[in-house]
Amino acid sequence: MAIAARSAAREVHVIAFLGMGLLGSGFVRALRRRGEPVQVWSRSAQKARALEGAGAVPCATPADAVRGAARVHLALSDDAAVDAVLEAARPGLALGAVLVDHTTTSPAGARARVARWRDLGHPFQHAPVFMGPRNALESTGLMLASGDPARFEGLRPALEKMTGKLAWLGPDEGRAAALKLVGNLFLMAMAVGLVDALALGKAMGVPPAEAGALFDLFNPAASVPARVKRILAAGQDQPSWTLEMARKDARLMQEAVGPDGGGLSLLPALAGAMDRAVAEGLGEKDWMILGRSVVR
Repeated sequence: MAIAARSAAREVHVIAFLGMGLLGSGFVRALRRRGEPVQVWSRSAQKARALEGAGAVPCATPADAVRGAARVHLALSDDAAVDAVLEAARPGLALGAVLVDHTTTSPAGARARVARWRDLGHPFQHAPVFMGPRNALESTGLMLASGDPARFEGLRPALEKMTGKLAWLGPDEGRAAALKLVGNLFLMAMAVGLVDALALGKAMGVPPAEAGALFDLFNPAASVPARVKRILAAGQDQPSWTLEMARKDARLMQEAVGPDGGGLSLLPALAGAMDRAVAEGLGEKDWMILGRSVVR
């Protein structure tokens, strides 16, 4: 019995990874650096073969890649791709193999996959990430997870090795998917806001590089948590910046770029929202009154 126990302790569990885009390939290289045996598949066979040098085993089909694997990770494009690839992998799955999906998907899709694959004998954990390729390679960034707490705790040691921070968001199987989309929307809005800001600077004769350097001195990201609290508190009767004054600044920006709008995307929509709120008689409120519909 002692020999059998030592043999079991030395048993190596194969990991399968499906999807060798920038994120998936970074994860696989990191797994290989830790000495994990990894079988990989990608729609582009060339991307899978490129990981042979790192010690991964490229496979011709999803079913081949998952054969013998105790844990299967996915980093694909969308809900449809996840469903199609998992169905293609199904013939090779060992009973009880755990599925971990890092794809940004819909909350409804995540919930449906948890139920479907649980019924087929496979725990399914959605674990989307806020990571770039370098984060995946260096095991930094943020990984989200939600759903069954016992399943999550069983996976925690493996997932923690893949990320800088692992956050469990509660028992709702779709909550991680939902909050990933919330974060991505903010990233999109921030990027568009930066483009608008650089375009505004250019319209006023400030070179984009010089306008961008402002953010080496001024870090608006530091105010985000306080802004969220202010919106949720719905306490706009004691303004730090009134809506009327914010609208005045937006008017100055619009005048600077000229009547054609200067190609700005965010400013026209923001100015319109301000005008509607002012028309409601909210001009003396804090400008965060723009979030009134969220907390009604």
